[in-house]
Amino acid sequence: MNIKTFSCAVALLTVAIPGYSQQAITEKTPITPGNPVITEKYTADPAAIVHEDTVFLYVGHDQAPPKKDFYEMHEWLIYSSTDMVNWEERAAVNVKETFDWAAGDAWAAEVIEKDGKFYWFVTVSHKEIHGKAIGIAVSDSPVGPWKDALGHALITNDMTTDTKISWDDIDPTVFIDDDGSAHLFWGNTICYYAKLKDNMLELDSEIQYIDLPNFTEAPWIHKKGDFYYLSYAYKFPEKTAYAMSESIDGPWKYQGILNEVAGNSNTNHQAIIEYKGKDYFIYHNGSIPTHGGSFRRSVCIDYLYYNPDGTIKKIIMTSEGIDPAE
Repeated sequence: MNIKTFSCAVALLTVAIPGYSQQAITEKTPITPGNPVITEKYTADPAAIVHEDTVFLYVGHDQAPPKKDFYEMHEWLIYSSTDMVNWEERAAVNVKETFDWAAGDAWAAEVIEKDGKFYWFVTVSHKEIHGKAIGIAVSDSPVGPWKDALGHALITNDMTTDTKISWDDIDPTVFIDDDGSAHLFWGNTICYYAKLKDNMLELDSEIQYIDLPNFTEAPWIHKKGDFYYLSYAYKFPEKTAYAMSESIDGPWKYQGILNEVAGNSNTNHQAIIEYKGKDYFIYHNGSIPTHGGSFRRSVCIDYLYYNPDGTIKKIIMTSEGIDPAE
């Protein structure tokens, strides 16, 4: 596959662990700020966490050849940064090598840390149960190595029957509230919601759903001050919309469009984090000049700003991107 590469000298060290490879970059030229933030590979469906003053970015790897007009994703990639501009690839995690019960498809995923362990909630296709499924990998480090935490899926298509599509169990997002309780949101066409047990590996409630205007997929939960925010992909081609609540359990009040259609990607998938005193909106578009598009996407980052009443100002997508965080 033809991709644009960085002009930097690197030394690579491969660690042979099943389902896990790590590339240690020992020499790297600083990168000029700009979007996309990663250009040597196609990356999509970003999720991010801040751990010990470092941002860890988890993305799907778009691998469809230039003439293929559908998703081909066999692995997730992990990057890290201490300034949000210079990103180092840390690991690649293969679907089939990590989850024996998975048929493939490294779709959207999210990592959350609790009590010193890192839990990676992923979207894959199931070998035996038709449709998409959600699994969990676990690690003692934000970069792995990762192992299947359950040996089976947490959510399968036969558990959610309110819609007849086989891809409604995708895009998991997990939020841990101030009291330590964990909450899982996911879905396509329906936004599903359930509480998790303290072990992060089992549901602790019935599966419920949240009524959101024109919900398509890609829920993301974050909290700022007294408010909880549920952002999501809206209609298709996808914009990003959001709702607010004073409780993780709702009710959720719809607030409107947060991010417009990228124009060069039909999908819109976001992560929202705070880092070194600033707020960031991480998303993807299809803007790499060489074969970029809806099935060969690229992660971008722009600033996010709040209004005095807690609502969020509309995102301004830029090619300039952000300045290095200090």
